[in-house]
Amino acid sequence: MKTLFQIQNQTLFVLESWDKNSVADLKIADFMKHFQTQCILDFHHLQFIDMAGVRFFLALEYELQKKGIVSQRVHLDEKFDALFELCGKNYQRIVKREKKPFNIAKLFVDLGALSLDLLGILKRFICFVGEFFATFFKCFKKPQTFRFIAFLYHIENSALKALPIVILTALLVGVVLAYQAAFQLAQFGANIFIVDLVGISATRELAPLIAAIVIAGRSASSYTAQIGVMKITDEIAAMNTMGFSTFHFIIIPRVLALVVAMPLIVAVSDFVSIFGGMIVAHLNLDINFIEFLRRFKEAVELKHIIIGLVKAPIFGFLIGLIACFRGLEVKHTTQSIGIYTTKSVVNAIFWVIAFDALFSVILTQMGV
Repeated sequence: MKTLFQIQNQTLFVLESWDKNSVADLKIADFMKHFQTQCILDFHHLQFIDMAGVRFFLALEYELQKKGIVSQRVHLDEKFDALFELCGKNYQRIVKREKKPFNIAKLFVDLGALSLDLLGILKRFICFVGEFFATFFKCFKKPQTFRFIAFLYHIENSALKALPIVILTALLVGVVLAYQAAFQLAQFGANIFIVDLVGISATRELAPLIAAIVIAGRSASSYTAQIGVMKITDEIAAMNTMGFSTFHFIIIPRVLALVVAMPLIVAVSDFVSIFGGMIVAHLNLDINFIEFLRRFKEAVELKHIIIGLVKAPIFGFLIGLIACFRGLEVKHTTQSIGIYTTKSVVNAIFWVIAFDALFSVILTQMGV
């Protein structure tokens, strides 16, 4: 094996050819121990070097510089110097990250800071809800001050225009639910019970929940982005300066629009998801539409439909309130609009699911 280098008096004499094969077994650490204050890289006897060889010397120079050892290249051929210059522009040393020792004190500090942040958000949200109800009761006492046209505008944009995606989602949920149930029920010859399963689960739980999640994804993000832009452009500050209430003009119409529209959306979602179940029952289990509806009337009590519809305005209230709150939290940067819009959607979906689970437990315990 040819000798690739010699080290004398803190000078590294580079010999022969340095390519990907010759440098594969060389280690930077073996070179580092020979140099204390300086390192002269003498390339006078270098015959050839490729990018792998150049990368090795760049890494060596990086480690030397890191330890405060001065390095210098001498007698480097022009064509090799050009290669060094080219590689040096794009070279980036990949350093292994040292594992930080586990610090239990820092863990408690971080938990404390996180808890304080969450308490701050909770405090601001409680104040927000209090101001919302204060403004709402003022509107209730003086109905002529209620912004009815804005209320109708938000019903159209936040709810009615969301109906196509709600209908499509509810139809798919009904089809999937019925299809999976059909396969299981057919094994026991209990085909007709698909009506009970689809009817109760769709009207009581799935249709309201799916409709609320779709509205949370579509309208909550829209509300937060709208209010966030109004805040960045100082439109809200200008309204407050002129004496117009933010809650009266911006928050109340939006939240009430969702509260009023959600039962309609859930009713449509109920109908469509059951229709999806009817199609699957007819195709897979030979249960025609008339037979399906007759069994639906016998098996699905009115209370299941009412429970689903009662939950709808509460979901709408939660979605509207969280979306508007997050919109007012937006800072004066365009980046924060994206951040708080994401938080708005995630928070709205989480609390819709959480309240649905809470309703389910309470109503089951009550025997309803």
